[in-house]
Amino acid sequence: MDLRKLKTLIDLVSESNVSELEITEAEGKVRIVKGGGAVVQQFVAAPVQAPVAAPATAPAAPVAESPAPVAAPTGHVVKSPMVGTFYRASSPGAKPFVEVGSQVKEGETICIIEAMKILNEIEADKSGTVTRILGENGQAVEYGQPLFVIE
Repeated sequence: MDLRKLKTLIDLVSESNVSELEITEAEGKVRIVKGGGAVVQQFVAAPVQAPVAAPATAPAAPVAESPAPVAAPTGHVVKSPMVGTFYRASSPGAKPFVEVGSQVKEGETICIIEAMKILNEIEADKSGTVTRILGENGQAVEYGQPLFVIE
């Protein structure tokens, strides 16, 4: 489901007397529940259909591949303190707060996370050099999701 459509649905539930909304589409199912002044959203992806097996006449080759291990980021990882939309700059077209190789000081703004139409400045919690940017500009982030690596 399109992120803009999802935000619109959340706003509609927040501003109305509706306490719960559930929508099912081809991409999956979204359930938005309002309770105690907060809106909680839940997204369930559509089930992926298993591939159809090859005819019995074709012998299947054994697969002994294991997935390649994903290297954990080294250095200090700055994680998202909230759920929202990640932005590297203060406005579209503006220069990003930091780039790979930027020197940052503890307390310096490194990105913005928009949550419930509020722009929250996220500050570096350690001084050092930004070695990796893990968040994608304009994309949704989860609580605790790694955003930057500082060494």
